[in-house]
Parts: sequence; structure tokens; C-alpha cells
Amino acid sequence: MEISKIKNPSFIKDLSHSELEQLSTDIRKFLIETCSITGGHIGANLGVVELTISLHKHFNSPTDKIIWDVGHQAYIHKILTGRVHEFDTLRQYKGLCGFPKMKESEHDVWEAGHSSTSLSAAMGMAKARDIQGGNHHVVPVIGDGALTGGMALEALNHIGHDKTNLTIILNDNEMSIAPNVGAMHNMFGRIRMNHNYNRFKFDAQSFINRLPGGPLLRDSADKIKDSLKYLVVDGIFFEELGIKYIGPVDGHNFKELDEAISTSKQINKPVIIHVVTKKGKGYKPAEIDTIGTWHGLGPYKLETGEVINDHSKGPAWSALMSDQVLSYAKTDKRVVAITPAMPVGSKLTKFQQALPEQFFDVGIAEQHAVTMAAGLATQGMKPYVAIYSTFMQRAYDQLLHDVDRQNLNVLFGVDRAGLVGADGETHQGVFDIGFLCQFPNFIVMMPKDGNEALDMVKTAFETEHGPMAIRYPRGNAPALDESAQQNILEIGTWTYERQGHDVVLISYGPTVELITDIADELLKEDIHVKVVNARFIKPMDTKMLHELGTSNIPIITVEESMLTSSLGSQIATFLKDHDYTNMLRRLGINNEYIEHGDVDLLLEDIGISKANIISLIKSIK
Repeated sequence: MEISKIKNPSFIKDLSHSELEQLSTDIRKFLIETCSITGGHIGANLGVVELTISLHKHFNSPTDKIIWDVGHQAYIHKILTGRVHEFDTLRQYKGLCGFPKMKESEHDVWEAGHSSTSLSAAMGMAKARDIQGGNHHVVPVIGDGALTGGMALEALNHIGHDKTNLTIILNDNEMSIAPNVGAMHNMFGRIRMNHNYNRFKFDAQSFINRLPGGPLLRDSADKIKDSLKYLVVDGIFFEELGIKYIGPVDGHNFKELDEAISTSKQINKPVIIHVVTKKGKGYKPAEIDTIGTWHGLGPYKLETGEVINDHSKGPAWSALMSDQVLSYAKTDKRVVAITPAMPVGSKLTKFQQALPEQFFDVGIAEQHAVTMAAGLATQGMKPYVAIYSTFMQRAYDQLLHDVDRQNLNVLFGVDRAGLVGADGETHQGVFDIGFLCQFPNFIVMMPKDGNEALDMVKTAFETEHGPMAIRYPRGNAPALDESAQQNILEIGTWTYERQGHDVVLISYGPTVELITDIADELLKEDIHVKVVNARFIKPMDTKMLHELGTSNIPIITVEESMLTSSLGSQIATFLKDHDYTNMLRRLGINNEYIEHGDVDLLLEDIGISKANIISLIKSIK
């Protein structure tokens, strides 16, 4: 069947293996060509083509529930469920989402963008099925990287104890985003390499079935088999949990996949099928990627795989931060870097290579990363935790209980702060201000440019401050002023970028450049706008706020954050508490999730655009 004519997965049921192989080839060609224009999570999807086809061949979606952990590897699922005609809009404004989306299709039964949630969701769906008297299959698909996440292990523990009928697909490609780390990853490697285990299971079971003497002798032989299997493979982790293990299975071989899935459907208890796949399969630049560059990326040149970048800007924010931390770590062994499986995204690979003893990739384990940093800090170390804003949410209690409550000197690099664009609502970094500013001891900052970011890092490492967060956005910083001297900043101070008496604009981060441009433009119309760089989101500059309150100047705050828990909300509380009567208007995100799309278009939707802000100023001046 032509890819463009696929409406639903029912046509797959009657295809031969050779026809399925041709379909796989066609899908890979389509994905490689389409993603070269839109960008996307190409590597992960190229690795699960045969697996996804096999799942839709053997299960009846949406009656049977296929649950994609993280969700970034669901492109083939979207193609097979009738969305191929929308792929030219993938991750674009108002277009097809890069993750499962219930409103797109009844086949998307679970939405995700974060790791390690599928098993818990599957357990909930399976128990609902059992209580309601259903008999359909529940099939979570989880990667070997995601399986190291604490939440996944908690779910495995419950599933094995409860003996709930689930078919778990372990997609083992030895990668999450970057190469996987940890003891569990090493265990999967040993299982992958040990082909004797399944041969032993088959031969032993065949022998037991032929034994005379009835059930008693067979039961005794079963116990002997269970004991002997430890001589064949190094630790039967899943079966000890009470989960039947099938594998390892070649995830690109339809015959092996057919046999494994068919067997699993005959077992009325939890089963895990260990499927070994090759991330990036079928496209050489993605296949040979060993560090995670091809996990998710923008448009690329189809012929060579060269990523199409805009070279006109300054350094990447992530690289600017990590390189500056590295410069401190080279002269101070107390400075260490921690990342929860994001060394590539947070540009820490240079640090990792230069100072491996001072670098820790803890895997998909944000809670552990934060509390480990707290433990380091208690011993006089200077930990730097580079963590995406969206993933920082997963460690809320550790930030509060382990770091802030003990007032420990831990520096957090809050990467991808603000709107991130194509990855959409599961990844927008717009909630961290709300929860970090609740914590009594946290200092929260965001630099307007690279030079101010360097000042903030200097402040963090050369002062005693308690917990501190430096937020920085996705993308590139303005070009650095190499001649500028680095300074320690006075905690809780803001700066005036422009003077004026008609209205004051307050913001932080890169948005300061926007409001400064607005002030310069309005000055030509004899409208005098005061511009404040609120570089410390917490604590606020109360001295300046008293000055503004006394002058009774109208105030407009502009920020890529939730208005219910924003700097603007803190300012509103301050003004009210001190009986100031300034007119205050807050621009930001008003109690909604922001979907995927070009950041400039998303900002325009929430009113953060030059035209809208100018119009607002003129209306209240």
C-alpha cells in the first residue's frame, strides 16, 4: 500500500513478511525525507518501524491499548493510524504534535512527553479493564533508558506483585537520548549477549513436558529448571519480580517479533518482551550517532545528514553556561557537574571529556540527581545541576526537602526555560518560577545576555548563597562582549536599561531586549518608557519597587511564565501590601497549556509581541 493511502492499521493484518519488509522500507524513506524539512525525533522512530508494525498487526488498536513511553517514538504509530497526510506540519504551529495526542486520534490512548510513565499508566488501564470485565490487551512500550527511571521501577514492583495481565515491550536500543548509563543498562547488555538463556528455557521445558510420573515430578523439575537458569544468565531480574521474560528478540525481524508477541498473548500474567533495536536504522548519519545528536534535531540536508543551523547568532545558551562552569571546575575540584541523562542537550560533553571524575550522568533520575547534589553540598562541594525546566518539575520534593530546607549551596542551571517551541506543552519551561519562588531560601535569576550569565555563574561560585537557579532559554545567546569584565552581582538587585516617566516595562532574560527595542521605538513618538531588567526574579529589588510605587508610574510586566505564579504576581502582591496604587498590567501565560509551534507565533498568541505591547502602552499612557 502507498504510504499516503493509509487510513488505519487494519490492512497490516494480512500482509506477508516480505510485504511488511517493503512497508518498513517505504515508511523509513518517508520519515527521512519528511523530517529533513520539519526536524523531529528521527533516530528513535527509525529504530521502531518493524516493532510498531508488528504491534499493530497483532493487537487491535484502539480496543487494545498501546501506550508509548515518552511518546517521541510514535511517528510510525501516527502514520499507521491515518495521519500521514499531516506530516508536513509535524511539530509546526497548529500542526501535528510530535508526541501522542488524544485529540488527534482515538489510537492515542495516553499522552506523554516525559519518561517512565507508561508502566504506571498501563497498570491503571489494566486494572480498570479487570474491574469492568474487559478482556483487551494493554501494551506499554518502554525504552531501556526509561526503564531505569524510579517511577518505572516502582510500577514493575507493583505489576509483578499483583500479577496483572500486561504485555510490556522493552525497546532496547542502548540509548535514551544520550548513551544509557547505570547498572540496569549493564544488565540488559549481558542479557543481549547471552543467547544461551532462551535456548536453555526451550530445551528444559521440552524435557519437562516429556517426563513421566505426573504433575508432582513435573513440579519438581520446574523448580530445578528455575534454579539452573541462574547458571545460564547473570540474574533473572524480571522473572524474580514475577514477570515472564521473553527475549532477547531482534526488533527488525518480523518472524521473531511474530513468535514473541503471539506467545505473550497466550500468557495470562505480566510478560515483558525484550526487543533489541537499532536507533536510527536505515539512515547512516543517524545509525552511527553514538552521543545522541540524532535523538531530536531540526531540519537537515537529506544527502549528508548535516544539520541546518543558523550560524549568525552567538553561543548556545547551554554551551555558554556549561563552558563557564567547566572553567571553574578546572581550577577547583569541588566544582562538579550533574545531569539526568542530558549531557548532549545541556552541552556538557566537553565537561565530561575534560573532567570525567567531576562529572555525573545519573540517567533518567531527576530526583536522585537533586538529592545527590544536596549530599555533595553538605561535604563542601560545589555541585552544578544542569536540568531542563520541564524535567525539574519531577524533583519538586527533593528541591524543597533536601536542598532548600537545608539551605545548601547547589547551583541549578535551569535549561530550556520559557517557551521551547516544537516540543510543545509537555516541554514548555514555564512552571519553574512558580514552584522555585515558593521556597524560602532559593535565589532565582535569569540573564538578559551572555555576559550577565557569566556574572551570575561567578556570583554562584564565589559567594555563599544557599540554593540558586540560573534560568536560560533554548537557542543562542547574543554575541558576547569579550572585553566586558565579569562581576559579582549584588543579590536581589535590578537594573534600569532605559529611563522614562510615562510607563515602566519590567522583564528578565532575553525578553529584556524586546522591551528595550519598544522603548527606543516609542521614544521617537515622545513616549518615554522606563525599562527594568529584573534579573533577580527572587528576591526582588524591593528598593526599586518602592521607588516605582512612590512615583505611581503605570507598570507592565512581560514574561514567558504562568501569570498565576509569576514575577508580575509577586509585584502585584508587593504593591498591594505597601498600599501603592500603580496601574499594573501583566503579560504572560494565562492558566493554559501552550502547544507546539514557532516560539514567535506562540508569544504573539499570549500577547508578547512588539505590536501588542506598544498598543497596550498607548492605551494606558
